[in-house]
Amino acid sequence: MTIAAGSFVHESSYVDEGAQVGEGTRIWHFSHVMSGAVVGRRCNIGQNVVISPGVTVGDNVKIQNNVSVYTGVVLEDDVFCGPSMVFTNVVNPRSHVSRKDEYRSTLVGRGATLGANCTIVCGHTIGRYAFVGAGAVVIGDVPDYALVVGNPSRLAGWMCQCGIKLAAGKTPPAEARCAACGASYRRGADGGLAPADSTIGTSQGVER
Repeated sequence: MTIAAGSFVHESSYVDEGAQVGEGTRIWHFSHVMSGAVVGRRCNIGQNVVISPGVTVGDNVKIQNNVSVYTGVVLEDDVFCGPSMVFTNVVNPRSHVSRKDEYRSTLVGRGATLGANCTIVCGHTIGRYAFVGAGAVVIGDVPDYALVVGNPSRLAGWMCQCGIKLAAGKTPPAEARCAACGASYRRGADGGLAPADSTIGTSQGVER
């Protein structure tokens, strides 16, 4: 295993041989980072978290208590995983049928928030800075900067990088400015929302 200088692993937790933990990352009580998992820098891994083989966790990711990150999941930088939210990696599990060769991948884009107790059905992409509401069940791709809520989840609005709601509705606004941080957005050619300023979505202005 490789645990970088400046990291902290609580004595009740395990980091297996073959796992990598980046500088400044903190791993709290009763958690397990399995062989082949890569955890980036300055992450905070809460209590009772499992990070499975082959999982990649970017920098400055916060994984709250009671989250299992299964093989096939990739978390990009600055992702927030709320308490007890759920990932999956098989769509039709049976205890008596081995489907390890049928795992479906899940990509969570940079800066996305996955609210407490939400469920992400595998095989989908959560867009950059998207916001999945607490308790939502995601059964499809989520666009960049989109807010989704409910079971099954539905597109309910659009979010700023800083986490403030920009607009309600399925259609993104032609133009929007965040009342909190002043960031500007516009409707993209693909029908989604995109930053009007190329610096939005970079590390500038992101709390570390």
